[in-house]
Amino acid sequence: MNTDTEGNIAVARLIVCERDGRWAVALRRELAGAGVRVWETRALDDCRRELIASPTSFVVLQMARDAIETLRFVALQTREFPAARLAVAAKRSQAAFEWPIREAGAVHFLCSPRQVGLLARMACRHLAQVPLPQRSLTERIWASLPWGARSA
Repeated sequence: MNTDTEGNIAVARLIVCERDGRWAVALRRELAGAGVRVWETRALDDCRRELIASPTSFVVLQMARDAIETLRFVALQTREFPAARLAVAAKRSQAAFEWPIREAGAVHFLCSPRQVGLLARMACRHLAQVPLPQRSLTERIWASLPWGARSA
């Protein structure tokens, strides 16, 4: 699976942006043994920095108390990072925002941790389909050497 880094080239990540860690824990439990690392952020600015570093990532975003803030973030990121996929996790009381969030570009919307299995499968499918970044011949040769990286 194309997660973490290939040499110094960032590839797709599973990023969870939430305040409390609940969804990240559920995803880790669901993905145990799958070899997928969960990257956690606590703020939208941090999430955006992770997307800049790895623009083909799968992002799980906890809906903010202000649904408009989440709506704007999803719309902006799906335009700026078209190869990334965003899913939104919300409280049951925020379920009425599902369709506006989907129209803004979210690929999935969920209100229950019991739905984390489908979310994990979607993330794995996306991460598996992201092609490895192209490397130069020199980079491929260095990566294939037993010590893996250039020594000074």
